[in-house]
Amino acid sequence: MITVADVQKAAQNVDKVASQTPFAYAPILSNLSGYNVYLKKENLQRTGSFKLRGAFSKISNLIASGNIKEVVASSAGNHAQGVAFSASHYGLKATIVMPESTPLIKVQGVKRFGGDVILYGANYNEAYAFAVTYAQEREASFLHPFADDEVIAGQGTVALEMLSEVKDLDYIIAPVGGGGLISGIAVAAKGINPNIKVIGVAAEGAPAMKQSFDAKKAIDTISVRTIADGIAVRDTSEVTLKYLLEHVDDLLLVSENEIASAILFLLENQKILVEGAGSVGVAALIHHKFDFPKDSKVGIVVSGGNIDVTMLSLIIEKGLVKSARKMKLIVTLVDKPGALMRFTETLKSVGANIVHIGYDRTSIDLEFGDAHVSVALETKGEEHQEEVRAKLKEAGFKFSESL
Repeated sequence: MITVADVQKAAQNVDKVASQTPFAYAPILSNLSGYNVYLKKENLQRTGSFKLRGAFSKISNLIASGNIKEVVASSAGNHAQGVAFSASHYGLKATIVMPESTPLIKVQGVKRFGGDVILYGANYNEAYAFAVTYAQEREASFLHPFADDEVIAGQGTVALEMLSEVKDLDYIIAPVGGGGLISGIAVAAKGINPNIKVIGVAAEGAPAMKQSFDAKKAIDTISVRTIADGIAVRDTSEVTLKYLLEHVDDLLLVSENEIASAILFLLENQKILVEGAGSVGVAALIHHKFDFPKDSKVGIVVSGGNIDVTMLSLIIEKGLVKSARKMKLIVTLVDKPGALMRFTETLKSVGANIVHIGYDRTSIDLEFGDAHVSVALETKGEEHQEEVRAKLKEAGFKFSESL
């Protein structure tokens, strides 16, 4: 197992290419939680994720040993971009096997950094199995995304940077999928300050590492389902589990809704774009999963920002509805001239802005002579929505709401 000295050695390589990303005080999160919260913004790393660190650390060591011709990796996206960038830096061919469901932004990122992409399998583990065989057939070096000491050492450089800026941190919060990031962070942080607490956060839809951590033995799950694709790992690595059991203090889970709300919170309040995996630490914080002493200094690793724009659009849309800033109604009108105008005038009178409208007169649940109007409204909170409901009832409209 690696030590803090190995992480410090890895930093000599990693510092050649990786940005020292901001580790910034977050006043809104601090006021909300009662802690002094700092965000390590690895979403601003040059490949959009911390994964560049581990990939470059590993490939640099292979180059130094002279034992490398080309590289193969499997990844849901961020490790792939780190490997592609690092291989390109050294003039090596890189082939990345990615699950078929990988967001387009991550596939394009690999290609932009010079890597070849093979889409295979329904999840990371199926892509991984294919990639291992592919590497053996080509006598290429396979770069595991987390179950590798040199990769783990590279990821640990995140903690070196955090503690160089805020030396008296009490807690470090990091996302957990395969466990490589938190393993490196915990080794580095506790090597510098044995009293610091390191806490991991995983997705409820990918609970293998949490179950293994609690049971103190490797437990694999049958499937994973989470919007946090960067930590959607089905099986537990014996390599990283050892690190977690020795160095990590606790491991928590957050739900899909909590992850989505954290992405939206960071976008609106911190003005940063973060993917699902990168938001889980903040999700745990804003949903009160921690019970730290007041004014504790808490560093949260925002691990990546490579979110698919389609997923982001969905999260924003649902978030607006949940926070009462958008309202969806289905109203039954008499299908005659002026009926729709009277409805829209009623909405206008309470300041509700129509952003989408549909008109249906053919549904079989309608009486002849009636029509359904579906509308999406911009509203200003729950009180405004109550005003809309009251005004429509007062005007005699029959309506229902949809989520």
